[in-house]
Amino acid sequence: MQIREASLIDIPAMQVVRRAVQENKLSHPDRIKDQDYEPMLQAPNKGWVAEAEGRIVGFAFADILTQNIWALFVAPGYDKQGIGKALQQQMLTYAFLKIDHLWLSTSPGTRAEEFYTRTGWRKTGMTPDGEVKFEMVKADWENNSI
Repeated sequence: MQIREASLIDIPAMQVVRRAVQENKLSHPDRIKDQDYEPMLQAPNKGWVAEAEGRIVGFAFADILTQNIWALFVAPGYDKQGIGKALQQQMLTYAFLKIDHLWLSTSPGTRAEEFYTRTGWRKTGMTPDGEVKFEMVKADWENNSI
């Protein structure tokens, strides 16, 4: 497995991964369009892809402007191999060079919720649309070193 910075040419493969996940499915698969990735690929925002067996099997994006983790997805069949953790490590290393606080949200009762809890994110409540909200500050990340 190799992690590298994401680029515009990776968008179709990232969409395949996003649409293949079994949990945290979009209620409307076309809600996230290819062009929605473009601002995430422009500084100061940044994205990464994980490649295995010659294809993209995961990706992650840090939205520095909103201090949000815009996406972290791993393709079915590639979970529990450390890909999500490696992508998160890359993303947080970059993000915490720029900002001191991040947040994200995910559906309750999912493996994603368990993953974020296990890797040091702090639950801070629920979003208006019923997702679990997590936050992490730079100092906590540095002390826990996920």
